[in-house]
Amino acid sequence: PFTPEGRVAGILAHQAQLRACRACPAMIPPVVLGRPVASPVMLIGQAPGAREGPAGRPFAWTAGRTLFGWFADIGLDEAAFRSRVYMAAVCRCFPGKGTTGGDRVPSPAEVANCRRWLDAELELLAPELIIPVGKLAISQLMPVKRLKDVVGRLQRLEVAGSRTAVVPLPHPSGASTWHRTEPGSQLLRDALEQIRSHTAWQSLLQTT
Repeated sequence: PFTPEGRVAGILAHQAQLRACRACPAMIPPVVLGRPVASPVMLIGQAPGAREGPAGRPFAWTAGRTLFGWFADIGLDEAAFRSRVYMAAVCRCFPGKGTTGGDRVPSPAEVANCRRWLDAELELLAPELIIPVGKLAISQLMPVKRLKDVVGRLQRLEVAGSRTAVVPLPHPSGASTWHRTEPGSQLLRDALEQIRSHTAWQSLLQTT
């Protein structure tokens, strides 16, 4: 099962089950998934926005443009990233709008419901490098009070029974100024350099 072909077959079976999940009544389907790629690198987002469901892919709108701009700067444009990196998330359905106009933050129960899917992917892929994006995603792997305490450094953690490198990124939301002002902008550059220099990322750059 741990051949590349076996992993892809496992991912396809996993995604078929995940696509059918309707465990959270307040969440708005469809389930949004990345491509079934057996990658040594996994990105973990927070939850899809209103545009991602109709588009059928994660990070399909303005935050995605910012995010893929960051990755293009270290060697993978959007098309290459989507085809070479497994894109997961804390929650896979759109939570709907919150009372203040932004997207609603998933409830602890919704996060817990979706956690089994993420755990299954971590076990199936045993990624060498995990890139959690935004505080909710980072908090699934490590405690985080302030982004400046975790962004910009590589952590080595035990995740799903495997030692792996974790490099957190801020959320690329247009509503956030954190990644555009100091010290956030420098910490973002530091984090991207940690990703760029990691052997798992380097292996993706050599893929044709």
